[in-house]
Amino acid sequence: MSLTTVNVATALGWAAAGAGAAWLVTWPVRRRSITWLMFSVAITGTAASVGALLGALHTMLLMGDSIALVVLALLAGAIALTGAAAAARRISREHRAVVDGLAEIAGGRTPVLPVGAAANGLQRQLHQTARALTESRERERALESSRRELVAWMSHDLRTPLAGLRAMAEALEDDLVPEPAFYYKQIGAAVDRLNGMVDDLFALAQVQAGAFGRHAEPIGLEDLVSDCLAALQPLADSKRVSLVGQVENGATVHGSVAELNRAVTNVIANAIRHTPEDGTVEVTLGVQGGTAHLSVKDECGGIPGDVLSRVFDVGYRAGAARDSAPGSGGAGLGLAITRGILEAHSGSVQVENIDGGCRFRLRLPAA
Repeated sequence: MSLTTVNVATALGWAAAGAGAAWLVTWPVRRRSITWLMFSVAITGTAASVGALLGALHTMLLMGDSIALVVLALLAGAIALTGAAAAARRISREHRAVVDGLAEIAGGRTPVLPVGAAANGLQRQLHQTARALTESRERERALESSRRELVAWMSHDLRTPLAGLRAMAEALEDDLVPEPAFYYKQIGAAVDRLNGMVDDLFALAQVQAGAFGRHAEPIGLEDLVSDCLAALQPLADSKRVSLVGQVENGATVHGSVAELNRAVTNVIANAIRHTPEDGTVEVTLGVQGGTAHLSVKDECGGIPGDVLSRVFDVGYRAGAARDSAPGSGGAGLGLAITRGILEAHSGSVQVENIDGGCRFRLRLPAA
């Protein structure tokens, strides 16, 4: 008998009926596990094959041979079920391994998956995720530690001038001061120091919020450095420190004048404050390979190697007296703000020990 459209339509109808019946029958167990899902798929495929075969036999009037053909179809289905069971066991095992691996990651440990081609890629991804989470936890712990140190230092640095202000105010109120003008001058200096701390905290909040580097314009770095040196010359004179500037080649960069001025001023002022009397702070500006280099060399005696990498951390101060001088601002935020400003301008800042002191290197991409 030749194949007709009616034959094909009938076979497809029987196949759809068999597949639908098997799918509905296995519905309750399909959600239990991946193994049962694979069994359901295999049974549904077998039912569709048997249905199509019976439909074709029915239309071709070959029912005499239908029993043998159905048995062969059922045997083929049994083979399919066996393969599905083996695949389901492997998939289920790897699924349990993934669940256990996620539990290991949640506990802060690196998971180990069973060896297998399918698991290798997943294991690499889980290892990368575990490392990323571990690094994130370490960053969070470091950030929390720096915040606690900052709060402790700020509490101390704020309490000291406030106590002095209160004592001087009470002395002036009780008319116990032989020279009120001196006290008024001290009060003004204490207020300036408190304003500097508040200004630093506000700048630090801007750094952490990513507010720096948004308003860029061409800036002549030579003029900016010259202005910073001129503004800091009185501080150098009061400390009896020689401030030397050497500009080999001017450079134009894109950025905010106020922000970059603050960053450069922080580094140079820090060098002046930590250099002893009759010492020298040398500032050098140059351009090399499309990058502007600003070097600030002081004679502070060097920073211990175990804390050298922390000088740009928020609130960190390498020694109890590093920022305790009057007018220093004292919260250990200046270098952290400098790093944030330079990074916002696609630049960087590093520090290294040299003979007798330190060298800070500021880099910015030239326009």
